[in-house]
Amino acid sequence: MMLRTALSPFISTLQLKFKGPNISSTVRNVHTQCTSTVRQNAQTNPTPLYQLPPTSAYIHLPFCRKRCHYCDFPIVALGSSMNQSHDDDPRIIDYVELICREIKATRLDFDQYPPLETVFFGGGTPSLVPPRLVALVLDTLKSKFGVCLNAEISMEMDPGTFNADKLRDFLELGVNRVSLGVQAFQEELLKACGRAHGLKEVYEAIEIVESCRVGNWSMDLISSLPHQTTDMWSESLQLTIDAKPTHVSVYDLQVEKDTKFGVLYTPGELPLPSESQSAEFYKMASEALTSAGYEHYEISSYSKSGFKCQHNLTYWKNTSFYGFGLGSASYLNGLRFSRPRRMRDYATYVANLENGLASDQENGNVDPKDRAADIVMLSLRTSRGLDIKSFTQDFGASLALSLCQAYKPYVESGHVLCLDEERKLIPASEVSSLFNDIDKLEERVSFIRLNDPEGFLLSNELISIAFGVVAP
Repeated sequence: MMLRTALSPFISTLQLKFKGPNISSTVRNVHTQCTSTVRQNAQTNPTPLYQLPPTSAYIHLPFCRKRCHYCDFPIVALGSSMNQSHDDDPRIIDYVELICREIKATRLDFDQYPPLETVFFGGGTPSLVPPRLVALVLDTLKSKFGVCLNAEISMEMDPGTFNADKLRDFLELGVNRVSLGVQAFQEELLKACGRAHGLKEVYEAIEIVESCRVGNWSMDLISSLPHQTTDMWSESLQLTIDAKPTHVSVYDLQVEKDTKFGVLYTPGELPLPSESQSAEFYKMASEALTSAGYEHYEISSYSKSGFKCQHNLTYWKNTSFYGFGLGSASYLNGLRFSRPRRMRDYATYVANLENGLASDQENGNVDPKDRAADIVMLSLRTSRGLDIKSFTQDFGASLALSLCQAYKPYVESGHVLCLDEERKLIPASEVSSLFNDIDKLEERVSFIRLNDPEGFLLSNELISIAFGVVAP
């Protein structure tokens, strides 16, 4: 099955940085310079990663000027006027108060708390929120958990929703990574998607980011849009490369049933591209961006050296994280917990949380099969792939061998690659014999990963095969 992926809905349904020592709960409000990280010490720490206290927080700011035709996220549409100010909008003020109340009411069930290493403001369009209100959220996070001085603090921003002064205000607050939602470089495609911005605003936004000297910024693109051609896609990729972002996210359009696109279109039928055309778009992106010096480090993500999104790596490594806000989700102690998607229900949830009548965590035991399935699914989305040695230690040699044997035909076809401890490719001809001997497998194979781009294109099918092995 051809790849269909979008980060935000994936995070929502599962529930997408630097160094931080453990600190006492009595000094949680310190904005700390971090020098070593829990994750870096994990190899010598017997506690599984998913049981460690989170060092990442996702903040959902749901406000948009209008709903895009492909969007099924929980949002609040404020109005699409380019010149409209929302500095005193009571909807935003009241919501930010709710977020801060939720953060303050969050239970602290760990013995020690490292400060947050990543904070991600997603949406919605967070750049519509006044900087003073973003500051309130950051101050609340610092007071509750602590935030590293060198934390990666990301904000999604749409063209036409900020000027240079507003961006500078965000940067002064500590935002140091911008994710710019461009989506396309053709006026007709932006209109077809229902985007609130046009091409003029795209170029203005890029110029503002450059003028403010944002050193770490990402650009989002969407492929497989209605009426999109390979020429259009090639132009968008080249103009993205010309803009020189340090990171690029490329999402294949996913048509959701409760959206305008879901009413108008059927996947694979005109005016949407066919499966083979969508695959071609994906291959074009991989070739163009890797040729331009971007590392394809995750199915939808490309980065220049040193600029991988540290917050999203939290998800791909299956480590714990907090989620706050409408429809957001947390992953704590190996269990996922989602907030209500409707504003009234979310407000009730926060009030109940404060009064001890609601939980901010899922209760129950972690099923090892579910955890194994999560690890395989998330690992195979990345260029690093699945750490077979670690998987064997956690879940047993028999399961690891069964998984590898299930992938044997795909190793032979080149869709699945086996790597040694130094990440050198093991020839497929040699791999076949290893898959019949657990001792040889453990000795020789350290990682399995999907080939780029052909293996990534088959990721849904290959992950489904893994599920059949680890969680039948």
